[in-house]
Amino acid sequence: MSQWLYKIVPTRPEMVAEATEHEIAVVSAHFQYLLALKERGVLILAGRTQEDVGTFGLTIFEAPDEASALVIMRDDPAVAGGVMAATLHPYAVAVARDGLAD
Repeated sequence: MSQWLYKIVPTRPEMVAEATEHEIAVVSAHFQYLLALKERGVLILAGRTQEDVGTFGLTIFEAPDEASALVIMRDDPAVAGGVMAATLHPYAVAVARDGLAD
């Protein structure tokens, strides 16, 4: 199984400090989506930087091919809902504290 990374950035930079109710709902759905990927054994890790200006999120996951990885990225509610812009990259964990690179 190949590893992939998608990077997300807010489409509205002010969202981090001044989120609308719609953005809050979409980000909540995004978090639930990530939890579901984890439960399915697809997600390796996900998180975001902790600054308001220039923040971005990373999702590292497994998929059999680029087409499948694109579906996972595009199905993320934050991406599908237009709250986040995303870019997909092939990835390989090289070193991990808990053995993810094995």
